[in-house]
Amino acid sequence: MTNGYTGVILLVALSLVSTPACAPYQVQGGGVGAYAGGLAGALLDHRNPWRGGVIGAALGALAGATIAEVSVQGAREAARYNRPVVYRTDNAPGGYGGYIAEPMGTDSRTRCKKVRERIYENDRLVSDRVKDVCEER
Repeated sequence: MTNGYTGVILLVALSLVSTPACAPYQVQGGGVGAYAGGLAGALLDHRNPWRGGVIGAALGALAGATIAEVSVQGAREAARYNRPVVYRTDNAPGGYGGYIAEPMGTDSRTRCKKVRERIYENDRLVSDRVKDVCEER
């Protein structure tokens, strides 16, 4: 590996280590996206797997952090305003993507609101989960 790649990788690693307290969900989503994108990029770039891995990791991190941010904001809005929140994009790879957050009531024990999140790619359900949204004090 050349020194240029080493510097870039070191810079990315240090920035990821220093930001978890600021945006934990975005860092987690970015980390998962970087891992998946880096692996896919390395496998797809047969001539130079390092280059493919670095490019894939950067694009995957950006996509993962963006999806995590949409999830955090959508769930908060659904809980705060007690109504469904829908986001849609026509720029998803291969078609369109959608996000739906629906309020499901309040947990009497924790006093956190439950929100059901569903993520779609085209007409295929990719993720369906229920999460707690607690008010910040």
